[in-house]
Amino acid sequence: MPAVVAESRPESQMVQVQAQAQAQAQAASGLDFAIEGMTCAGCARRVETALRSQPGVLDASVNLASENARVITDGSLPAAALAEAVEKLGYHATLRDPAAPDTAAADAREARRKANAFRDGWHAALALAFTLPLLLPMLLPQQWVPHLLHEAWFQAMLAAPVQFWLGARFYVAGFKAVRAGAGNMDMLVALGTSSAFGLSLWLWYAAPEDVMPHLYFEGAAAVVAFVLLGKWLEARAKGRTVEALQALLKLKPAHARLLQRDGTQIMLASAALKPGDHVLVLAGEALPADGRIIDGQASLDESMLTGESLPVEKTIGARVAAGSINSDGRLVVEITAVGQETMLARIVRLVEDAQAGKARIQRLVDRVSAIFVPAVLLAAVVTFALWTSLGGDVERAIVNAVALLVIACPCALGLATPAALMVGTGVAAKHGILIRDIEALERAGQITLVAFDKTGTLTQGKPKLMALAVADGIEETLLLRYAAALQAASTHPLGLAVRAAAQERGIADPPALRDLRVLAGRGLSGLLMKRTLLLGNRRLMQENGIDTAALEARAKDWEAQGCGLSWLAEDGRLLGLLAFADPPKPNAAHAIARLKARGIASVMLSGDSHGAAQSVARQLGIDQVEAEILPEHKAQHIAALKRSGGIVAMVGDGINDAPALAAADIGIAIGTGTDAAIGAAGITLLRGDPALVADAIDIARHTEAGIKQNLAWAFAYNLIGLPLAAFGLLDPVFAGAAMALSSISVLLNALRLKLWHPKEG
Repeated sequence: MPAVVAESRPESQMVQVQAQAQAQAQAASGLDFAIEGMTCAGCARRVETALRSQPGVLDASVNLASENARVITDGSLPAAALAEAVEKLGYHATLRDPAAPDTAAADAREARRKANAFRDGWHAALALAFTLPLLLPMLLPQQWVPHLLHEAWFQAMLAAPVQFWLGARFYVAGFKAVRAGAGNMDMLVALGTSSAFGLSLWLWYAAPEDVMPHLYFEGAAAVVAFVLLGKWLEARAKGRTVEALQALLKLKPAHARLLQRDGTQIMLASAALKPGDHVLVLAGEALPADGRIIDGQASLDESMLTGESLPVEKTIGARVAAGSINSDGRLVVEITAVGQETMLARIVRLVEDAQAGKARIQRLVDRVSAIFVPAVLLAAVVTFALWTSLGGDVERAIVNAVALLVIACPCALGLATPAALMVGTGVAAKHGILIRDIEALERAGQITLVAFDKTGTLTQGKPKLMALAVADGIEETLLLRYAAALQAASTHPLGLAVRAAAQERGIADPPALRDLRVLAGRGLSGLLMKRTLLLGNRRLMQENGIDTAALEARAKDWEAQGCGLSWLAEDGRLLGLLAFADPPKPNAAHAIARLKARGIASVMLSGDSHGAAQSVARQLGIDQVEAEILPEHKAQHIAALKRSGGIVAMVGDGINDAPALAAADIGIAIGTGTDAAIGAAGITLLRGDPALVADAIDIARHTEAGIKQNLAWAFAYNLIGLPLAAFGLLDPVFAGAAMALSSISVLLNALRLKLWHPKEG
């Protein structure tokens, strides 16, 4: 069955698929808020719970690492009501307006992040400056320590600014949590350090004048200092986790050169452009919006959008995307899409959608964090009670309870999943792999079988007419004239190939046909005078009783060579046969080999004849071939593959692939394809390189492994630290350092994903 009909589809079905894709996009739409003031997993959980409890909210997800909230509503609840619900908890919510220029919003968020990081940095530096003298008696021989550092009043003077000025944020945030009837990391730090500071004051007050008791001012100050240092390092690491997304947002220039009707140029904001405007893009400048080149030619650097490292030649008629950089030449571009409709905005939206999701394992973490702070408070009380009752040492009991409160910060638990997810999806987008949501990422890492569409996915999708065979008494020129007439209005690659071959042979004016019809999965028909012309596959010939025996031998030879075939008939009589060659993409065989190396089987679904499909499969090393499949039956074949067990992925690029992409466990759309295919897919590859399929599986597996490693780190700190603190084996100073280190180690482990690169070759 030739590819000329494998991509065909009745208009009503096309509209239906597009409508389904649009409905899916609308269902996934919602409101995005920037949340300020969250400090740990408990904070994120409380904000999420409050948002979900509002009437009209269908779902809500809060990302601690990006400090964003995604809220899906039924449209009945105003955004102000959602922001107010967050404000009542003591946090600040700002609606992110999708209509606002992306660069302006990104610059504002970046400015706030830098300001907060600067504040955290100098707060940490001051706290360490006050704390270091208090730690000298622990670090140096006693004869080297100045006598002043042993004085209680001097220790209190150094510790008080750290506790009550630089550490004031913990009291404020902890009070807000208590007022909201919940607990968070700040409350644990405030309780722990206040207990140590208060115990020191009491011991100082109760001690005889000639006795210098052991005080814990250094413990309280050190915990605050280490937590502030950890906050600063954490803010810096968080900034690096969103670098890929920030780079995408900054691709679009702030201004554009608008060409007016009289030929003059004016500079205006890119956000003010409208479809139909003409803009001038000079060498070295970035395109301000999506468009079509109407004058000039140049090489465009699209690496930040597609991951393609080499510039791509563009000339008149070529479509170009916002953010692409004009390496050379002068271009006049007619704007076709602006704002949130551009390819760049859609890429950013897909990445943000993926980062807003939660892994299955994160839901378990959420349940743990919901009871974590109350459990820690209970454990601290039990620790204090046991040490007091068993040993009678109230001082030691307080110190151990303080250490337990400090080590138990749930911050790392809240950062473990979103940090890895943000870095993984960001680096994937940088290399031309868009992961729509966390479910797609999780399934991609578990893929056991990949089904490929053939035309345009594994092959170049630009076939050429290689040969003609005519029945007795028929001239090749007549055969080509009739074929070109049937394909006159076709945009299918084989239609273009037929018309190109006709022009090469001087057939510039094929006859006009009446009642031209697309016969889904079979071919084309039309009326010339009163004669019926048919162009299509062997099934079309059989259904119309046309004898193809005269050219069957030639057909089998061409099929064995991997050619696609189209038969042409007139009023029940065979006129001839056209053979097309659509060579495989350069990396297709390597892509299949990489999947096999990972234990992943491959299947090719094709509308071509068995012979042509088998020939391509042999060249590429594909395990299984399903040929002569009608477009509407591809989804059924995917369902059958799923019943055999395992996780099935479907890779395609055409509108007829959309049902199969949706039916698979995970759909992977080649970004050079149609919007319907991309809308139905969980992963979109921005280049037409099938090797990116293996790359997508690789980054998904690396990201999922990073999530699990982060959670292991986070739980390990608590599983080891809590018992040590309860048994009196962990000093509050070291507990504070370990707590800060837990968050930093989780973020650093997530940042290792930035080292990932697609395999070469």
